[in-house]
Amino acid sequence: MPFDLITDIEQLRKLIEEENTVEISRLLDQLHPADIAELMEDLTTEEAKFVFMLLDGEQASDVLVEIPEADRKRFLKALPPEFIASKFIEFMDSDDAADVVADLDEQRQIEVLNEIEDFEQAGDIVDLLEYEEDTAGGIMAKELVTVNENWTVAHCLKEISKQAEEVDEIYYVYVIDDQEKLKGVLSLKKLILNPTSTVIKNIYNNDIKVVNTDTRAEEVAEIMDKYDLVAIPVVDGIGRLKGRITFDDVIGFVREEAEKDYQLVSGLTGDVEPGDKVITLIRARLPWLLIGLFGGVLGSLVLGSHGTQISQATELAFFIPLIGATAGNVGVQSSAIVVQSIASGANEFEKTGKHLLKELMVAMMTASIFAVLIFTYNFFSSGNLNLTFTVSIALFIVIIFASFFGTVIPLLLNKINIDPALATGPFITTMNDILGLSIYLLIAKMFFNFI
Repeated sequence: MPFDLITDIEQLRKLIEEENTVEISRLLDQLHPADIAELMEDLTTEEAKFVFMLLDGEQASDVLVEIPEADRKRFLKALPPEFIASKFIEFMDSDDAADVVADLDEQRQIEVLNEIEDFEQAGDIVDLLEYEEDTAGGIMAKELVTVNENWTVAHCLKEISKQAEEVDEIYYVYVIDDQEKLKGVLSLKKLILNPTSTVIKNIYNNDIKVVNTDTRAEEVAEIMDKYDLVAIPVVDGIGRLKGRITFDDVIGFVREEAEKDYQLVSGLTGDVEPGDKVITLIRARLPWLLIGLFGGVLGSLVLGSHGTQISQATELAFFIPLIGATAGNVGVQSSAIVVQSIASGANEFEKTGKHLLKELMVAMMTASIFAVLIFTYNFFSSGNLNLTFTVSIALFIVIIFASFFGTVIPLLLNKINIDPALATGPFITTMNDILGLSIYLLIAKMFFNFI
């Protein structure tokens, strides 16, 4: 049955009001966990709590993982620690469980961890909470299948069948030594084709890609994308196998980072969700809006300092929006390309000269086209050569400068370990608006004989 958010949410609310648990369960059984999570976003805390009580453990945990972080925190606050532990954590992979526990405050974390019956699982969660969330350790899962290099194929097959119960998907079988150091991977095909008496050290593949627990998550994503890996092992500083990262873990992280970068480009300084409090949304938006206000004040000061010129040649004012908009757009385009290049790992600061030269060549060609177009328009429409040359030359120079700053600033920010996404959006637009306006009015002063 196709999912219809509006229809299903209305039906679900009516059933909750009637406390018709049988029909609610029937409705939810027909939906994917992601669809149920979408429904949950439109429910009140009490309604969501009522629905969660009806879900079985595995279904409830799958739904909770799909819920946006802000809503998940709201739901968890309304649930007792023993319910969170038995209803959710027990049925989750270690990485998802660690994410849920991390959403709680410190006291609640301790309470939930103490309610987990599986001591080994609780230990895995505690271990994962020690890593920074944007590192390989922070996004890895502890569930994996390992075999010792000294085992025989027969022994391995028995052990794999036992360990597989704890792992949702077996992408690789990892080979370790007696010190738990990662030696390589073993394919299931080789296990099947070799005699049961064969020792693993003679058939495993030691040519594998690995990452360290403190490897940045962005780098993990780049490695997995480059080598088309569905999973990658994570080791500590001395090579001991600590966990694995699967492609769905990386996709989730990349999606979150893309959302953060989009918010930065749009002028939001924090990681915010639609469900956040009003004061949180205001705090996230206010800094860039203040920068825009400051830029507007500077722009008005520039105009004020050239007020006499504009009053003597009022036709200059008609092209101020054109100059400002073009400068801002060119700067944003240039910076967006550089930010994308940095994010993909294809750009390094050492290649700045080459990259800058390419951008300037593009800017020169673009500026020439725009200058010719606006020159032609003004020449035939205004008949004022001073205005025609002023606008054309100013537009040409403004495009060059806007492209230059749009390219260099993200590279400089990246060099000093500041997110280059900060350079795009309001920052570049405001700066280039002021720069473009200043250049325009200075060139106008050269062509018009102002008193």
